[in-house]
Amino acid sequence: MVAKINTGNSLLGTLMYNHKKVENNVAKIISANRVMMNRDGSYTMYLCTQSFEPYLAANNKTENPILHISLNPHPGDVLTDEQLCGIAEEYMEKMGYGNQPYLVFKHEDLERKHIHIVSVNVDETGKKISDSNNFYRSKEITRELEKKYNLHTAEKKDYTEELPKLKRVDYEAGDVKRQIANTVKALIKTYRLGSVNEYRALLSLYGVTVEEVKGEVQGKAYNGLVYSALDKNGEKVGTPIKSSVIGKSVGYNALQKRIGGSSKYMKENPVYDRTKRVVDTAIGNYRNREGFESELAKNGISVVFRENKDGRIYGATFIDHENRTVFNGSKMGKAYSAGVFHELFRNETKENQRQAQGSHNNPVGENDFQSSSHENAGLGLLSGLMEQNGSDYEAESFARQKEIEEKKRKRKQRRL
Repeated sequence: MVAKINTGNSLLGTLMYNHKKVENNVAKIISANRVMMNRDGSYTMYLCTQSFEPYLAANNKTENPILHISLNPHPGDVLTDEQLCGIAEEYMEKMGYGNQPYLVFKHEDLERKHIHIVSVNVDETGKKISDSNNFYRSKEITRELEKKYNLHTAEKKDYTEELPKLKRVDYEAGDVKRQIANTVKALIKTYRLGSVNEYRALLSLYGVTVEEVKGEVQGKAYNGLVYSALDKNGEKVGTPIKSSVIGKSVGYNALQKRIGGSSKYMKENPVYDRTKRVVDTAIGNYRNREGFESELAKNGISVVFRENKDGRIYGATFIDHENRTVFNGSKMGKAYSAGVFHELFRNETKENQRQAQGSHNNPVGENDFQSSSHENAGLGLLSGLMEQNGSDYEAESFARQKEIEEKKRKRKQRRL
C-alpha cells in the first residue's frame, strides 16, 4: 500500500475536489470521524466545513493546516468498503490523527479503487500535530496494515499514471467546459506525445480538438492554446475555451514541456516495438480499413488517419493505450508512413468515392452516413477498446443520438 500525504491551506478546495467526484458518481464517502451529518446520515459541504472550522479558527501559526492523504492498495488487492474504512481508521490513529475530524472518500474513477482522507493537522487548541519523520512512520504503518489485511506489498514503482474513465465529450449534454477540462487534464498528464498534431489526434478520440494561438501582448510574443468540442462529424462546435480558463497544466508551456520530455523518453526507449508488431500483423491480414482498425483495437491501439478532400491519406497517427504513447507512423519507419496506408487502402477508397457519388442521386438518409474519416478512424478504434471492457458503447452512442434527436424534435414543436 502506498500512502501519499499532501498539505495545503484551502479546506474548501480540497473538499470540493473530492465532492465533485461524488457528484460525478465516481466517488463516495464511506466513513467519517467527528464530522457532522444530516439526520438521514448524509453529508453536506456546509456541515463538513463547519466540522473543521473550529480547528482552523484556533490555528494562527501553521501555514498549511489541511491534510489530504491518499491510500493506494496494490493493483492486485480487492478490498470491501468495510476493510477500507478499517484501514483508514487504523492509519489515522497510528499517525496521530485519530482524534481529528476527517472524511474518508472512496475513489472509483480508476480501475484501482483507493481512498482519500481529508483532515487537518492542527488540534482543537490550534497547536500543530507533530509530523516529524512522517514519511518513515507512514511507511511502517502501511507495512503493518498490509500484513494485517493480507495485502500485497506495494511500492511507488507498482503504480503507473492511471487514466480516469473518460467518455467522449458530449456537447448536447451541457457543461462542456467541465467535460473538456476533465478530458484534457487527464490525457496531457498520462500520454507521451511528440508534437501538437499528435496531441490533437489523441484528443480527437474523445471529441476534443486544440488550436495554437499566437500573438503579441505589450510588445511580447504570446503563445496559447484553445480547446473546442467536436460534433459527430469531427467539426468544431460551441464556444472555444482558452487553456488559461482550465489551468496551467493544459496550457502552451505545459504542452511544450510534455512534448520535450516525451520525445526524449521515446528516443531512449523501444516504445514503438509493440505497436510495430501489431501493425505488421494487421497489414498482413487485412487490406481494408475496418479490419485493420479492428485488429489494432483488439490490441489496445488506435489510429487516426488524416485525409484531404480527394480521400488521399496524408497522415497516420498511432495511439498505443497500453504504454500510453502517441506518434506518427513514420517514426516507426518508412514502411509505416501515410503513403503506405494510402496505397494499402486505395482500392477501398475508390469504391467509397464511387458509392458516395452514387448517393447524390439517391439522397434518402444521406445524413446518416456523413462523417469524417478523422472521426471514424478515432471512434472506430475507441469503440473497439471500450468493448473489451464489457460495455456496449455502440448501443449507448446510438441511444444518446436518439435522445438528441428527440430533444431537437421537441424544441421544433415548441417553436411551432
